[in-house]
Amino acid sequence: MMKPKNLFFTFILLCICNLSIAQETTETNQEETSSAVINNQFDELIESSNNYQDYKVVKRYELIQLQKSTVKKVDALNEIIVASKKTINEQNTKIEDLKTQLSDTQNNLNKVTEEKDQILFFGLPTDKGTYQTIMWVIIFALILILLFFIYKFKQSNILTKEAKKNLAENEVEFDEYRKQALEKQQKLGRQLQDEKNKQAKNKH
Repeated sequence: MMKPKNLFFTFILLCICNLSIAQETTETNQEETSSAVINNQFDELIESSNNYQDYKVVKRYELIQLQKSTVKKVDALNEIIVASKKTINEQNTKIEDLKTQLSDTQNNLNKVTEEKDQILFFGLPTDKGTYQTIMWVIIFALILILLFFIYKFKQSNILTKEAKKNLAENEVEFDEYRKQALEKQQKLGRQLQDEKNKQAKNKH
């Protein structure tokens, strides 16, 4: 049967493993709304465009507005990435501090189990069993704090990955749409010029 301190170390190792796995496997959920907003703006631009044969005539002003909106979204995503990285670094530091505190507390607990029944705790003689109870309460509280920071760490990773993914998708989507819009405008311009030339010939 495992001793309590072996169970404690096993639990701590599981928490640390969970943190490492979470850092690699989590990060997926909030920026879909931002992507949906941009998609809606593309749809609105297409719907509000005038029809010419099988083509859409896009107003230059609306295209510029859409570009500004997309750039604004991209800038916002970049800010989220920077803020998330800062939060992750801060939480990593706090988690390391908590690991050190847990290790120090466990070392102190091991020393206490080898001492006499009466020990000094903050200058007061304390029964060994009472002292151990206090130390376990402190360890439990530290574990709860560690689990809280692990949860916050996962959330920050989710925001960072999704912000990066959405940023890349938005850039690709905007570049593709811009290319298609320019090609359609150029083709439409050539057709309009051809029509003008035909009309000019018919007048003569």
